[in-house]
Amino acid sequence: MTGPLITFVVAFAIALALYPRAIQELRRLRAGQVIQEELPDSHQKKAGTPTAGGYVFVAFGIIGGIVASDHAGALPAVVGLFAGGVIGFADDRSKLRVGTRGIPARLKLPIQLVLAVPVAWLAVQGAPQLLIPATPWVIFPVALIAIVGTANAVNITDGMDGLAAGLSVIAIATVAFLLPHSQPGEKLVAGALCGALVAFLVFNRYPARVFMGDTGSLAIGFALAAMAIQQGMLLLLPIVALVFVLETLSVIIQVAYFKATGGRRVFTMTPIHYTFHHEGWSENRIALSFWGAGLVSAIAAVALVRLHV
Repeated sequence: MTGPLITFVVAFAIALALYPRAIQELRRLRAGQVIQEELPDSHQKKAGTPTAGGYVFVAFGIIGGIVASDHAGALPAVVGLFAGGVIGFADDRSKLRVGTRGIPARLKLPIQLVLAVPVAWLAVQGAPQLLIPATPWVIFPVALIAIVGTANAVNITDGMDGLAAGLSVIAIATVAFLLPHSQPGEKLVAGALCGALVAFLVFNRYPARVFMGDTGSLAIGFALAAMAIQQGMLLLLPIVALVFVLETLSVIIQVAYFKATGGRRVFTMTPIHYTFHHEGWSENRIALSFWGAGLVSAIAAVALVRLHV
């Protein structure tokens, strides 16, 4: 445990020192966030806040994997960070250059599926899954869906200052350090990634000075799913990442109900954190409450594993 702890501390200290310069560079490059018109006025004032800041913690996670290259288990998470980061960076770049919502969904999803293939293939090698038949024809497609689904769930949740970053630290730390079968290389990657994510939170908490962008959220989702699959804990991933799942379900329910009823809504606005915001909750209150829920779901996942074992 000493190695990952040292990696965490070093990554946190260096990232904390680097982020002010990174934010300045993003401002110089005019990498300002584009805010959707339907979001409330409290969000419109965030327009122009530097985005794509996730590239720093993604880089630290990859560097942690390189440092851990002689340890077993680092590769799936590192490839996941790289693959998700590449898609996210392309999406962020498209938003900033074109002024749109980024890569169209009809292209983005197929690209995610293609880049998830090597991540899933690496993660399922020699990893019998808890309660899932040990056959590649079952595990591999499920792993592929889990990687893409987790990436998009983190991306959907990343809508308020500090929300997705805090939940990601909880989920990654739980998978890498509290669930069984985590390998040394995986722990080192997680230590570096979590350290840099906590440093990012210093600047991303309300009022945020930088956003992670799709560069960060998609990379986190790819890596988190890869870690869980590698440990044979694929079925526990929705519990560990329960808040991400509920945020995504709120969008699915809203869209389906809207289409089925010709324009009626279940929630005031989705993802569901916006509904709480419309009810008068501050961004800090929402972030802290959702982090608390994420911590409870993570503890529940650990308890379920120990009961099964």
